[in-house]
Amino acid sequence: MSRNFFQHLGLCYRAGKLLHGEEMVLAALRKGKVRLVIIAADASEKTKKRFADKCAYYRIPCHVAADRASLGDALGKNARVVVGVTDRGFAELLLRDLNMSEVK
Repeated sequence: MSRNFFQHLGLCYRAGKLLHGEEMVLAALRKGKVRLVIIAADASEKTKKRFADKCAYYRIPCHVAADRASLGDALGKNARVVVGVTDRGFAELLLRDLNMSEVK
């Protein structure tokens, strides 16, 4: 993962455009408020499948990235398994960061 990804994720959180926690993200997904879902690579297979299926159903991009400790650190919190981005601009920025890190 690029350092920019984590910096942008933290900025998104401080701007109030990011939700964390499985139930909060699921509820926002159902309401159509989430633009991007990021799941920790070390999340359980059940959690990954649950969110991948929900995101596919609602046509929301879903990426597995980093580990739960790194996601939490980017937010200044304890470990986080799932985060949801609610702002289109931040979602596009984070997707660009994710795609660039996949190319390297």
